[in-house]
Amino acid sequence: MRILLISSAFSGLTQRFYTELEDAGYLVSVELHSGDIEQLVEGVDLFKPDLILCPFLTRYLPKEIYLNYKCLIVHPGIKGDRGPSSLDWAIQNNDAEWGVSLLEAAEDMDAGAIWANKTFPMRPATKSSIFYREVTQAAVDCLWEVLSYFDAPDFKPELQDYSRPDYKGQTLPSIKQQDRAINWKKHTTAEIVRRINAADGSPGVLDEIYGKAVFMFNAHQAYQLSGKAGEIIATANHAICRATVDGAIWIGHLKPKLESGKGIKLPATFVLKDLLPKTTNSALKSLLAKTVKTIEIDYTLPGRQLPCQEVWYEQEVDVAYLYFPFHNGGMSTEQCRLLLAVYRQVALLPVKAIVLMGGDECWSNGIHLNHIEIADNSADESWLNINAIDDLIYQIITTLDKLTISAVAGSAGAGGAIMALAADKVFAREGVIFNPHYKNMGELYGSEYWTYLLPKRVGQEMATTLTEQRLPISAKKAWHIGLCDKVLDKNHTIFIAQVKHLVNTLIADNEVLQTSLNEKAKIRCYDESLKALASYRKFELTQMYANFYGNENYHKARQGFVYKTSDDKATPENIALHRQKAGSARKLAMGSMYHFVWQDFYQTSDALTDKQHQEIFSLANQLVSSVNREELNKNIQLIYQHVKEHFDAEEELMEQSGFKRNKHHVTEHQVMLEKLVEMDHKIRKDDWKQSDIQDFMDRWGEHILHSDMAFNAFLKKQEIETA
Repeated sequence: MRILLISSAFSGLTQRFYTELEDAGYLVSVELHSGDIEQLVEGVDLFKPDLILCPFLTRYLPKEIYLNYKCLIVHPGIKGDRGPSSLDWAIQNNDAEWGVSLLEAAEDMDAGAIWANKTFPMRPATKSSIFYREVTQAAVDCLWEVLSYFDAPDFKPELQDYSRPDYKGQTLPSIKQQDRAINWKKHTTAEIVRRINAADGSPGVLDEIYGKAVFMFNAHQAYQLSGKAGEIIATANHAICRATVDGAIWIGHLKPKLESGKGIKLPATFVLKDLLPKTTNSALKSLLAKTVKTIEIDYTLPGRQLPCQEVWYEQEVDVAYLYFPFHNGGMSTEQCRLLLAVYRQVALLPVKAIVLMGGDECWSNGIHLNHIEIADNSADESWLNINAIDDLIYQIITTLDKLTISAVAGSAGAGGAIMALAADKVFAREGVIFNPHYKNMGELYGSEYWTYLLPKRVGQEMATTLTEQRLPISAKKAWHIGLCDKVLDKNHTIFIAQVKHLVNTLIADNEVLQTSLNEKAKIRCYDESLKALASYRKFELTQMYANFYGNENYHKARQGFVYKTSDDKATPENIALHRQKAGSARKLAMGSMYHFVWQDFYQTSDALTDKQHQEIFSLANQLVSSVNREELNKNIQLIYQHVKEHFDAEEELMEQSGFKRNKHHVTEHQVMLEKLVEMDHKIRKDDWKQSDIQDFMDRWGEHILHSDMAFNAFLKKQEIETA
């Protein structure tokens, strides 16, 4: 069955539908609706789907599509609900129950026949959180219900009928800023939080602070704080605390309203840095000024001291749970350094295990692009940010005296997905989406020790597939390929209970735990002997330096992501099967996870031999960095020529010196030369894989350590005997 997903963006619910259908064996393709109707119709006609699903659509579907194809639209509303702001109204109006309907596309928005409907109780949470959790799961449940009877001849979708008692929804207009507006002298804390929650993610609630027009996000009720309604009374963790008529709320993030429309969502004190009252040493001025209290958080203490606190830990007997629900999953330089400091504090506790809990909706998405965008020098801030997250991941990898577990309840992308792999065990909630790749961000190479951690988990070939194809994978597929160790319940509460049970089981037997930790230390030492972590980091950062300082691709992609603008409206070919050109040549990306590092233990003490051996490592790195067949052909010939000359000179010396294992040594040379010839043939047939050079270099290293070392020892012995 051919299923086409038409969506406004390939994220969130669209990725969840994509991975669910892919895992089940459906032929799935994606077409993004950017507003170009001709392009959209062309995409549909190219794929010729049996069914079109629209998981996230902010534009009307053209009549020429839904009249010719079966089109079902995900609407986040109960039966009878219509309008583009369904979930916003439900949260702001404090509805106790909401739902999701899978509707046929029709001329009137949300008026089509209902194929499936699911309801759920509402939580006091943000729109983003409810959409990610309840709405997404209900939509997936609707999806599978529909697919179970899609071809059933006796099935008929339910025509909408407002006379029925279960039709409790109504048609509501698009919610405007005047509908969201806050009256600080009238609205209660609970009502203000609901209004900001209902606009979380986008567009935020427009308000004015110190005369500056801003959109507000990320609100939490404050406790034991009060003041004159509407005034800022405190700051902490870059959040501001604003008094209400019956208490106060913390506001974590603001976005300035600019005429250009290019405001960026940032921590509140960043946006208000030039407007917040300055501290003064004058007693008189202090009395007259409106003081804003600065609350310092003691991160060495367990528990969440403030609702706006983004990093904290909890200790339960022998286990420490480390939480870091950073807003939208981005981790700035400062946040990475804070998390590292708290991790080091936790690592000193008398516990047997550390569980990395991340956030419920976003476990982590790696470096913080918004913070980078507003920095004085974006390249410099990118460099600081990637090094800060590298420092954190290095600390996790090298924690050898405790069991480390990543409990991934929310989706993880880019460096965040790789960070999860730094732990000994990875437990994922069913429904989580992993995006363990970087290159969609202007061909960004990525760091976080991914060239060590990803192949170690899934193997070189699968690691190449994941990073080059740049497709999301489900928790189930992640488990199947070895990216995670267990997939636990889809319900967040049950997931956390299961995590705690599993961790306590793993550490219950001290003898078994110690054996496991000893084995972990041995493996780490062995891996370090093969290639030091510093080598992986140096190689990755060399590529990243070129991304940050060498060209504008990453910077343009980052700006397009941050400002939600893009010149290219076409659907990327990696998700649009119908737009992939048959027989097109495979493009090799600059830089590869395969990188070859000369180690000191390869040294034979002969300067010329060592120099020739080192040159092979350089040439191998040059080969895997080739970006087209012409470069591949040139680089494989360079390797062959260098190896052949080295072997010829070495074989002549062996014959002259009377080395007894001459024939065996020459045979090894012949096998390696044949490998290079085979690679050359594969390159010409476009059948070459980067693992081919990995196999050759593995053989090359073994040859140095055993055969070349033996010949070198023979020569040294001869020198001593003839001296």
